[in-house]
Amino acid sequence: MPYFSGVANQAKNPAAPKDSLPFEDALHRLESIVEAMESGDLPLETLLERYEEGSRLVKICQAKLEEAELKIQKLEKTAAGELVVKPVDLGAGGEPKAT
Repeated sequence: MPYFSGVANQAKNPAAPKDSLPFEDALHRLESIVEAMESGDLPLETLLERYEEGSRLVKICQAKLEEAELKIQKLEKTAAGELVVKPVDLGAGGEPKAT
């Protein structure tokens, strides 16, 4: 039955964000949620739902920005002047070590 409960949940909230959601799509959805909430036309229950969805979208956007930042930090120039991606050495807490 877990499959059916997931399907029912998706039908209830078809705009539910996924971690695979592209950054631009998540940001656009977040902006539209903020505009709708600021309009003052939504009932309290809908406002709470939008707030929860917005919180999930913020986490997705933050994770994607952090991932992009790590990729940028890994770029280094070779002796020939080409940009190459170097692996980031992660410390014990999963944070990149300073090199």
